[in-house]
Amino acid sequence: MDLDQEVQNAQTVVIQTGVIRFKAESSGMGALSPDLALRLTAAVDSMPAFPKSVQKILTLTRDVACAPKDLVQVIDKDPVVTVKVLRVVNSAYYGLVKQITSVDQAVVFLGFNAIKNLALSIAAISMLPESPMAGFDGQRYLLHSLTCASLARQLAHRLPGSDPQDCFIAGLLHDFGKVVVAQFMPVEFRRAMELSLWKEVSLHVALQEVVGVDHAAIGAMLAQKWHFADELVQTIACQHQPEQYDTDMMACVFAANQLSKQLGFDFGGRLLVQALAPTVAQRLGGQLEDIMDSLGDITSLIEEARVFSRL
Repeated sequence: MDLDQEVQNAQTVVIQTGVIRFKAESSGMGALSPDLALRLTAAVDSMPAFPKSVQKILTLTRDVACAPKDLVQVIDKDPVVTVKVLRVVNSAYYGLVKQITSVDQAVVFLGFNAIKNLALSIAAISMLPESPMAGFDGQRYLLHSLTCASLARQLAHRLPGSDPQDCFIAGLLHDFGKVVVAQFMPVEFRRAMELSLWKEVSLHVALQEVVGVDHAAIGAMLAQKWHFADELVQTIACQHQPEQYDTDMMACVFAANQLSKQLGFDFGGRLLVQALAPTVAQRLGGQLEDIMDSLGDITSLIEEARVFSRL
């Protein structure tokens, strides 16, 4: 295959996802450059797949006929997941009098949904960049993403048509495009972090200026590669323009993202909390302050995020 054909194929993949929308008004360009299209597809393709054990856990926990022993068999075959599940269940957060020493006890104690969330968190942690050039703060990233995920799950409980666990996954993965940039474009990522602080703009705006596309578009490409549902892909893609994808999941993730930042759990760059779009406020029944008040005491929710982030 010649270079022209490779570029054309890369751009086609990017466009067909419906998630990379180059902002002509800020870039002066109407389409992705061939070089950027190739770099993005190469970066996304280079990201590892979700571990097979995690994929199996996701599948099993969606099956109403799944028995605890089925989940135990999958976890037992993955020593990394086994160790971390036992570490979490025996942490001070749960305050157990007697230590749990087997996976089957942990599964029964934590429940299917907690195991699924934990497995996803373990997978996400394993993919964080190690390059010091990017200035990527993995701990802050995890705490922000996990807090956003937990808040999105909490908000989903008040919307009858939404799935709290799917909202948790969307919240956890909403910023994963930043991981891709930090991993494969570390110089650009650091420059965007600096630009965000200097110009006092959100990191996604700085990434758009420096890289030529923001993390939402890249994250959606990655979620599609991982074969997540289209609703989750589109939620990640439109996370900064929620009015373009008006769904319960979008409302929960957008609000949770802003609440997480308002609580001080930002990831990097300039901390800017966005007001809720009218579509989000209508679905959740109020503005950000109203929603925060309605959540009540979220101490345990925040502590759960802290526990998971320390894995």
